[in-house]
Amino acid sequence: MTDWGVHIIDYGLYGMGDPVPKSVMAMGGKFAYPEDGSETPDTLQALYEFDNHTMLWDHGTGIDGGYYGRNHGVGFVGNNGTLVVDRDGWEVIPERKRGKDLMERVDLIKGTGKGLELHMKDFIEGVKSRNRNLNANIHVAANTARVAHLGNIAHRIGHRLYWDSENKKCIEDDQANSFLVPTYRAPWELPKV
Repeated sequence: MTDWGVHIIDYGLYGMGDPVPKSVMAMGGKFAYPEDGSETPDTLQALYEFDNHTMLWDHGTGIDGGYYGRNHGVGFVGNNGTLVVDRDGWEVIPERKRGKDLMERVDLIKGTGKGLELHMKDFIEGVKSRNRNLNANIHVAANTARVAHLGNIAHRIGHRLYWDSENKKCIEDDQANSFLVPTYRAPWELPKV
């Protein structure tokens, strides 16, 4: 979830304009490849509660067909239709009522296919110029990573987490908070900045 997830979750957080979850719960496991050597669940659903919406993360490793016929992406589900966005482009799929579309369908609008290239160009130009106002600045990246990590933590500990964004910790949950900062093996330690 924290590998591929940060590249997808940021679409949802940015698109909804509500980047900080109030709570998260998750379930999943090693169902598809139980014998491989990883700890990472190959099947995982994480449900996030925000002030004005919910967000569902769903992955199944090794499954190439997914929602809306895509192998990755975000669906912004509304009352009249769904906006589907991925690295290939976007489309609008209308809801139907009594045999009629509730809004106009927009067939796939292909992207340029240069998203990663543009992202790296922005980063390198920011490093060279020391400009911190990147399209995806460190605050956006850190928050997106935090949201993904909270989903993993909720799965690992097996219960719903309630997030205190002001204090950057889970409310009254020492077990969950113990996963927020890794324990380093000597002689390694996180530098104090």
